[in-house]
Amino acid sequence: MKHLLGILSILFLLPLISKGQDRPLVQFSGVIYNVDSNVVVPYVSVTNITDKKKVVSANHQGYFSFVVHEGDTIVFSAIGYRREALIIPKNVSDKRYTAMIKMKAEAINLPMLRVLPWASVDDFNRAFMSMKFADDDLEIAKKNVAKTSILAMAKALPRDGTEMNNLNFQNNHIALSNQNMNMRGANPLLNPFAWGALIQQIMRGDKSRSGD
Repeated sequence: MKHLLGILSILFLLPLISKGQDRPLVQFSGVIYNVDSNVVVPYVSVTNITDKKKVVSANHQGYFSFVVHEGDTIVFSAIGYRREALIIPKNVSDKRYTAMIKMKAEAINLPMLRVLPWASVDDFNRAFMSMKFADDDLEIAKKNVAKTSILAMAKALPRDGTEMNNLNFQNNHIALSNQNMNMRGANPLLNPFAWGALIQQIMRGDKSRSGD
């Protein structure tokens, strides 16, 4: 039974093998470009999906060259570019086929990744448990109208126009008052102590005259 299955398998594969051998070989060469910028695309994977998915790679200048069969389907793939396919034509002259492959760039939107500053879940749990929550609007308002807060703001805030006007008025009043006091001290007629001394001198002079 095993020998019969082996013979049947060989008979089944012979047409396929002969069909592959009947197709002429072709030297396939080319250069791969970006269709939008005409810049070469390096290191593109070139896969012959007809011939057991044989894979070759283009070089850093986008050039490739390898042997294929007429009618083979060649697929070009690279990261960031759309896949392109090409079928080797039949009855190629000189058994050489050259092509310029143009690939279009494809934008790939990756899912958003959020990087957290914690090395492990335990570190995150400890940071979360020790986290201080921000005050709500009511608590912020209470802190703003507290006595200590108002005193601190009063020391730090500059004076407005009204306060400066009142301060200048007070300073001018004090300066005039001090000036009047100085004038009284310099003029003996405005000094009540000087008048008292003068009256006492007059009284002493009258007494001395009456004694004589």
